[in-house]
Amino acid sequence: MMSRGRHRRRKRGRVLRAALAGTALSLTAAATIVSASQATVGEDPGALKPLASAADTDPLRLREDLVPERTLDRLAEEMGTPVGVGAVLDSADHTLRPASGCTAAERTALPVEPAATRAYCWDEADTEGWQPGAVTTSGDADDDGWWGGNRAILSGWSGSDASGASAAGAQDLARVAFVDANDLGRLSYTWALLAVPVDGGRDYRALSSQVSGMVWYQDKLLVTADGGKGTALYVYDMDRVQRATVAGAAVGRVRGGWSAHGNRWVLPAVGSYRLTGGACDTDSDAGVPCLGGISLDRSSRPDSLAVSERAGEDDDRPTRLWRYSFSTDPERAGLLATDSAGRVHADEAYRTKAAGIGGVLSYQEVGAARPDWYLAGTGAGRGTLWRQNSEGAGATECGVDETRRCWSAHTLSLSYWGALGEVWSQSGRALFALPLAAVDRSLGGE
Repeated sequence: MMSRGRHRRRKRGRVLRAALAGTALSLTAAATIVSASQATVGEDPGALKPLASAADTDPLRLREDLVPERTLDRLAEEMGTPVGVGAVLDSADHTLRPASGCTAAERTALPVEPAATRAYCWDEADTEGWQPGAVTTSGDADDDGWWGGNRAILSGWSGSDASGASAAGAQDLARVAFVDANDLGRLSYTWALLAVPVDGGRDYRALSSQVSGMVWYQDKLLVTADGGKGTALYVYDMDRVQRATVAGAAVGRVRGGWSAHGNRWVLPAVGSYRLTGGACDTDSDAGVPCLGGISLDRSSRPDSLAVSERAGEDDDRPTRLWRYSFSTDPERAGLLATDSAGRVHADEAYRTKAAGIGGVLSYQEVGAARPDWYLAGTGAGRGTLWRQNSEGAGATECGVDETRRCWSAHTLSLSYWGALGEVWSQSGRALFALPLAAVDRSLGGE
């Protein structure tokens, strides 16, 4: 079995001050006014349709494949003792700009209604040619919102932007920004390259994939990856971060040490989950699905991973939503629950008529009869944020014509930070957050 880095967590038990809840930013006025062509009200997707037959749920089954412990140990012996999140955050050498430092163009990536209560912008020179993807936080990792002595945000990026251009030599690379969020008024970060051990741990290669989803749960980071041969969930151990020793463009073992395309840190995968039915198909909602957005649902019992299907570009067909339970075995911290054959089964599944889904979030209020699914629909200009359940659907509305196109255009990820009561996401060079309660207040058709 692979080693389990026992993380000693110091429960904070801190009372959240009003300052942490944030105040609404004066960003809506700076956002581009929704044009008449963008203001068309999207079709109401109605209620979720439950999927319960074996024909519907069997294509959602995963197979777990863990990297042998000896492979990980050999890599650690070669590269040096792995470190944890705290050591990575201590090396943060870049700073996110606060909302006041975002340009007018960058602010157009923010939602119109409800407005972001926190917003930050990435350095253009540091992210040019990179495409923003998923967001997860220490609020996912631990229900008190802290990991050890730190509050942190992880932001995933892929080595090509929306136009297909990539930073020099970065095509097909994937990296994660470790963001120090101890002071939410000043965020600093550093980069770690996502990698996969090869040759029995004697080397590593780049993940070579677009990243559309990320969840940090306990000491594991799950990443949705699409490498052109079907999608998978790669697993990373947050206590197994390795230090790059050579500052070069190469990836892997090089003369004099280890290189990570100029990144200071490397995260080698410790396992993966793949759909048992083979390659996925973005043109069908009946066969093997392509994994899209993912998020953590702490309101389920046990905690679960919510998943949305990735459809083809400009595809308006119905898509699927489902969830997998996390293991409750202390020896399998952060891993999904499996049967005796190492397979992961979907606990529940639905079909939605909401099209173009990016980020997904599932949450059930205490006392509620059913969970709500929040679906970030992407689109030209602006997207739509739906809340859907087995009884119906509503969308956030804005403007005098109550258009539903109020959301950010390209949010591939939604992450609920329970201790703050906030939903976090990113679009373009903007990282932002807003209260989940504000989303619910903005929903039309209530």
